[in-house]
Amino acid sequence: MVIFDLICANGHRFEGWFTSLADLESQMADSLISCPVCGIENVTRRPSTFGLVKSRPAETAPAEPVDAELVDDGSQRLLHAFQRLREMTQILEKEFDDVGSDFSTEALKMHYGVVPRRNIRGLSTSDEERVLEKEGVEFLKVPMLSRKTPASS
Repeated sequence: MVIFDLICANGHRFEGWFTSLADLESQMADSLISCPVCGIENVTRRPSTFGLVKSRPAETAPAEPVDAELVDDGSQRLLHAFQRLREMTQILEKEFDDVGSDFSTEALKMHYGVVPRRNIRGLSTSDEERVLEKEGVEFLKVPMLSRKTPASS
């Protein structure tokens, strides 16, 4: 299952669970999706994150080479996108302070000049994001890859 963030024409945000992006697009085209708050069928997909990293590794591992002849064109595009996402994650881990669940608090402090501005990353709830938007704080939700370490035996 894939979870997509959706929004209706009245601005209500909600999640939908689908078997694939094609399934979501098919259901949207057939007006099978409606807002759980107001019932309107005019629904669009919102950009969303699928994970945020909470730790910083000491060193970045180099990308593993892939034999391009082993994958078809669609897989190559997906692999390229994944590699770009990995590069972006590495930059965010290196250049942004991880403030964890204090993201909205720290962003508001910087916005109002309580603390000096700096690059931060972290976690926020939908309610916290609405407060940030209302206060005029600019932020960007981006996907980041998480690093999984093998379990020790």
